[in-house]
Amino acid sequence: MSNLFLGIYASHLKDFIASKRQLGFCYRTEENTLKVFDRFTIQRGETVPGITKQLSDAWYDLNPNISQGFRNQRCLTLNQFASYLCDIGIRSYIRSIPRCAHSFTPYIFSRSQITSLFEGCDALVVGKKNASTILMVLPCLIRLLYGTGLRIGEALALKDSDVNLDDNYLIVRDSKNGKQRMIPISISVAAVCRQYREYRDRMPLGRVKDDNFFVSVCGKNCKRDSIHKWFSKALTIAGIRRSENGPRLHDLRHTFSVHSLAMMAESGSDLYCSLPVLSGYLGHECLQSTNHYGVNCNCWGES
Repeated sequence: MSNLFLGIYASHLKDFIASKRQLGFCYRTEENTLKVFDRFTIQRGETVPGITKQLSDAWYDLNPNISQGFRNQRCLTLNQFASYLCDIGIRSYIRSIPRCAHSFTPYIFSRSQITSLFEGCDALVVGKKNASTILMVLPCLIRLLYGTGLRIGEALALKDSDVNLDDNYLIVRDSKNGKQRMIPISISVAAVCRQYREYRDRMPLGRVKDDNFFVSVCGKNCKRDSIHKWFSKALTIAGIRRSENGPRLHDLRHTFSVHSLAMMAESGSDLYCSLPVLSGYLGHECLQSTNHYGVNCNCWGES
């Protein structure tokens, strides 16, 4: 872990994350957040340890395009680290985090847009000099996100051993709430994953035992930034315009939830009974989180 952090807080970040994991926390998502924070401190030229109000404010305002909920989560992670620094004698600022009003309205893809998006992923082309596994990864990844409602972090963290294509299920270990869950996948999603694995295993990737399911050309885990970039290109090919309301990669999770609820209603299922099943499948801690997916989803894509 020592090589993950390079800034003034490198050793403290390493010890802080180790202490969290000793207490039983997965802390993978938070670790990724702290990697970004580490690079941020390097860019700012921080040389003296101790989270100041100025540094905390700059971190809070770092990306104006993220949702308030995600912003709060990032600040909460920094607050936890600042508290740890205070405990070891390094004075640090702990900011007050505003209550999230949950006013965000997700973008819901129409079924025709989903089809166009799949076609856009299949039509991606990379330059001859830029060897990349993205042509294999993105078509499978996007179909998996839509077909399961996985978070992008959960999908990219999947190991080969977590993807059972004989019995068609996934084991999600790196979840937002730190809780492991096993979810079934459809025959069509399993077929796409099987095809991806077949082509991936033909690549000279220098792979190791029990490594990641989705890998870059060098055999390492795919980077989120790269996935977001190519997702934007697939949207352009599909003719789907982006605005301040999306679509974002995470909107595939919202779309899965809404389309699933719609299918349940169309089949005559009792949604009061079906909602807890969907909630467990999505990895939510409470029904209120799942219900929020259905309540604020009035920003549908055009048919």
